[in-house]
This record gives sequence, C-alpha cells and structure tokens, in this order.
Amino acid sequence: MTTQRTPGRRKQAFAAAAAVAALLTTAACGGGDDDNGGSKSGAAGFDAANNKVAQASEAKKGGTLKFGGAQDADSWDTTRGYYGFMWNFARYYSRQLVTNKTEPGKPGAEITPDLASGLAKVTDDGKTYTYTLRDGVTWEDGKPITSKDIKYGIERVWAQDVLSGGPTYLKDFLDPKGEYKGPYKDTSKDKLGLKAIDTPDDKTIVFHLPTANSDFEEVLALVSASPVRQDKDTKSKYGLHPFATGPYKFESYSPGKNLTLVRNTEWKQASDPVRKAYPDKITVQFFSDANQLDQRLLNGDLDLDINQTGMSPQGRTTALKQHKANLDNPVSGYVRYAVFPQSVKPFDNIECRKAVIYGADHVSLQTARGGPVAGGDIGTNMLPPSVPGAEGQKYDPYEIAGANKTGNADEAKKALKACGKPNGFSTTIAVRNNKPVEVATAQSLQASLKKVGINAQIDQYDGSQTAGIIGSPSNVKKKNYGIIIMGWGPDFPSVQGYGLPLWDSKYILDSGNNNYALIDDKKIDGLFDTYVKTLDDAGKTKISTEINHKVMEGAYYLPFTFEKFINWRSDNLANVYTSNGYSGMYDFVNLGLKSAK
Repeated sequence: MTTQRTPGRRKQAFAAAAAVAALLTTAACGGGDDDNGGSKSGAAGFDAANNKVAQASEAKKGGTLKFGGAQDADSWDTTRGYYGFMWNFARYYSRQLVTNKTEPGKPGAEITPDLASGLAKVTDDGKTYTYTLRDGVTWEDGKPITSKDIKYGIERVWAQDVLSGGPTYLKDFLDPKGEYKGPYKDTSKDKLGLKAIDTPDDKTIVFHLPTANSDFEEVLALVSASPVRQDKDTKSKYGLHPFATGPYKFESYSPGKNLTLVRNTEWKQASDPVRKAYPDKITVQFFSDANQLDQRLLNGDLDLDINQTGMSPQGRTTALKQHKANLDNPVSGYVRYAVFPQSVKPFDNIECRKAVIYGADHVSLQTARGGPVAGGDIGTNMLPPSVPGAEGQKYDPYEIAGANKTGNADEAKKALKACGKPNGFSTTIAVRNNKPVEVATAQSLQASLKKVGINAQIDQYDGSQTAGIIGSPSNVKKKNYGIIIMGWGPDFPSVQGYGLPLWDSKYILDSGNNNYALIDDKKIDGLFDTYVKTLDDAGKTKISTEINHKVMEGAYYLPFTFEKFINWRSDNLANVYTSNGYSGMYDFVNLGLKSAK
C-alpha cells in the first residue's frame, strides 16, 4: 500500500456537498412529517431506512431512477475509481468474483459470491484462493466472461503510470516486491504474465499470495477486482465508457454534467443472485452548487444524492422542518479527529498530547461539526463503529463523552506539568481551507485550549494539496504543525482496511504519508502482522480491539465524532436501506421505484 492514495471510503467525503457542511448546530428535529410513521406524501418515515429496509415490497420493475450529485466520480474506470460512491454505483455495470451482501446494516459488510459460484476454497495455510465462475455470465455483447478477463482486469492495477488513482491492495498483496510491470508492459504474448494468478481453464481462477492475508477476499470484493476484456480496454479513456458485465450499460456520459445507464439486454437474472435490476434506466445529473442539488431533491425532481455525504446546512434545515419522513440519519463509518505528529515538539511527550485531549471541549467540537444529528456522536476512540472489534462509546479511556466532555482544566494542567510545560505552550493547527466544517472545528479547539494555556494558531492550507503538505513529515515539522485536523473511513470494513496506513510504521512515507502521528510501535506493528495471518473471525475481532486500545493508550489522537449525516430519499424510492459495506450510504444496487412511470 505504499502507493496508496486517499482512501475511497474517506474520499467519498470529498464531494462538494461536504465542503459546505454544517457550521452551526442542526435545527431541532420536529415539525412537518410524523417523526416515524411516514407522511401524507408517502415517504417511509424518519430513519425508516437506517440499517433496515424501507418499502421493500413496493419496488416495481421499470421506471427511471434519478440520482443527483455535487461531485462527479474521480473515474468510472473500475481500476481507477476511489470515491466510495463510485464503488457503490459501479456494481450496476460491473461484477466481481465476490461482492458485499445486499442487506441492511452490519450484514451488508459481509462477502457473498457474485461471478463466482461460491466463496473461495482457501488452501496452503491461507495463501491459495481458488474460485470457479458460475454458468451464464456474459459481457454486454453476449460473450462469456472468462477467468482470463478477471485476471486481465486485476493486472490493470499494476499500470499505475497509465491508470493512477485507484486502490493498490491487490498489487501489494499479490506482488509485494513489485516484480510485475502491468499488462501494458507485459512481454508475454497474451499479456497475462502475472505469476500470482493462474487460469487453468476459462472457468477457474487461482490466486497465490506470497504471504497469507486474511482480508484478501475483502479486497477481491472491491471494484478494482472487476473483469476487463482486453479488446475493449481503451486504457486511460476506459472510464468514459466501461464495458458492462452487470445489468446496466453506459448509454451516454458527459463528465461533470450527466450519466445515463440503460438495461444490458445480455445480462441474465439467473446468472446473478445479487442484483434485482428494478429500474429500466438510471440517470445522474451533476450540479456545481450543492444548494441547487438539495432544492431539486426537496422538489421531488431527483430520488437521491449519489455522493451520500449528507445534505448541506440550508437544505438540511428545510428538510428537517418540512420533510422529516424523507430523511435518514446514519453513522457514516468515518471518525473525525485531531492527530499529533510526534516530530513536532512538545508532542513527542505523551503528557503534552494528553493535555490537549483533556483541555478540549468535546461538546463544542461536536457542535462545530454539526451537532449530534448532522455531526455525529462524540468520538471516544479511533475505531469506526462499522469495523469488527469496535466498541463505540463504551471504550472511552479519557472520559471524552463522560466526565470530561466539556473539558477538564485540572487534568489538562496536571498533564502540562508532567510534560514540563506547566505554563502551557504554543503550537499550530493545520486545517484544509476547502472544508468549512473543519475550520470551524479548529476554531473550537483553539478557543478551549487557550483556557488551559495552550496557544494554537490556525494555518489553513490548500485542501487539494494534502499529500504534499500534511502528507510530508518534513513539511509538517518545518511548519510546526503540532495538531492536524483530519478524518478517515475504511476502504473495507476491517482494522487493516481502516488502520494500517494510519498506525503501522511501514506506512510512514516521505510524501503521501497518512501515519501523521508517526506511530512507530513494535507492539502495534506486531498486532497487524498477527492479524493478517489470523483466519478466524473471532480472533481477528479480538486483535482489532487490541490495536485500537494500543493507539488510544498512546494519546496520538483526539477523536471528535463518530460521524453521522442527514441523507434524503424521495417519496418514490423503494427497497432502500443503509449498509455498513458502504460506510452507512444507501446500498444503490437494488433500489427500486414505487411508481415506475
């Protein structure tokens, strides 16, 4: 993962809708529709689709499902896409060997067979994974999907010089030494020279991992493991018109403007146990103004927001007052936090780090993020609720949501004395300039720290240049960035899919670094090494909890919130539910319409 970029489940939050996120506490819930019982308009009711299915029996075949968005995907190429909403939406036109279950809540994070007839046959102490393709799976021109198509699609991950941007877990797991050069530089006649994957026949594919990794099947469920057919590979232009294996295919796409999918007539329901394919057509309209998008949702012109990062403050306030039955308030799978780089004094001292944690007013920080409804529950540790091993607010070692929730000046001053700074110190908070909600959070933290003698100035940097600014440890030290405001969500729901780039010393990089705290702890590294070799779920969950405890014991982070947001669904949307597999978003793939006009 040394080439890893901003993670997809986090990157969904790059949407413009998030850039205008709450600066004020959300308007009190109430008014308009009945809180839970639906409305005169036929909407399902507040939170009716949050971890449960709303209006499942009302989904009809046909009609046009209408998405809107304030942000286009980074790419619709299955190899290159890294926005969380892209991974969710891509399953309309692309299939994988395995995918997430189409179930609400926690089960949605589990893996189920898709192109494969079953889950992997795992042998050789967890190093060999064998799959057989199911019968009747075809491309949009009717040709069968073969094991070689899957191998070629996966090989494209190695072509980072041409197809940069997507997750590189497959490359890191299958070829950690970087020996394969990718299909475009492949000297073998069939361009299928990656030794770690065998295709003994058209229906069998075998993966050979140099070392076992218990999350390998989770990684095969990402869209980066989708098949791509060599004769249809347009390389860097593939994202403009991917060739379909799912129930829908591209009809038209104008980047930043609109996208239309229509039925793939060669797709067969009998070959696909995952997708129901209710609508006849799926459209996406992109808006440069998030408020305009929200207005179209409120007017009933669109069914839902493709970005799934929550309504902006103006639209949200109106929706909560007048259309509450159209809203869900899911936990997003993200933790929002401050992190303390140990290279910047005095944060090399654990007691100085604790002084900030105790000195912060956690209720004020929650309010700055949008309050309990639009911002989320007060964060007490660093493991998101969607990850196995998470304990939520039950694990609160600094009593952030308890006795110290508005700050504890006495404890902060004790910690300052213990770290040799009894009169406090000065530092700098680094925050992205394109995230107003983060700036508001920084200002809240600055105000509460001043009360305990910590003087923090705020430096707003160019949010599009994160990798070279806060991702460069030498620049962080030079700029005296003692506190960095950030957020993170899992690429896949495990401690590895979330925490490895943040906490493992192997991922401290000169540029594009995400281990901002510069954690170099042999115990944490050792727990990750044990985790990837552990094949039973109970064992993995236990290690996940242990890793989170070690991170919190080091006081490297001040968690703000277990993020929540307000999402809109139209009166006409059916079979709608949120899924842990997609960080609390609605699961797009089996959405239907009540009225298929």
